[in-house]
Amino acid sequence: MFDHVVFGVSDYAASKAFFLKALEPIGMAIVSEGPLGIELSADGQSSLCLFQTAEKPAHLHLAFRAENRQQVEAFHRAALEAGGKDNGAPGLRPAYSGRYYAAFVIDPDGHNVEVVYHEPED
Repeated sequence: MFDHVVFGVSDYAASKAFFLKALEPIGMAIVSEGPLGIELSADGQSSLCLFQTAEKPAHLHLAFRAENRQQVEAFHRAALEAGGKDNGAPGLRPAYSGRYYAAFVIDPDGHNVEVVYHEPED
């Protein structure tokens, strides 16, 4: 498990709005915000940190664990409402495993953001 992930974004306000709305269904919220950027966490133990950069960020694949399939679906809806682009609707991914239920969205900087649930259907 990671402690924190930090990456630069090209439009801080747009990325902040996107991640706050898209990750709210899995409990992510602001832990701190200041001159160095924003820190989001759901459990207070691991965090996602964003900061403004003039550099073009390399594309990332960020995957977050859900507690159930409904959170995966809520993430997908919220991320699209926040301006994300669909990169894979909620559903099983049999190529990964028979229990891999995930959704994928492209964020404002082109990062592939995923929320996944690894258990059998609720």
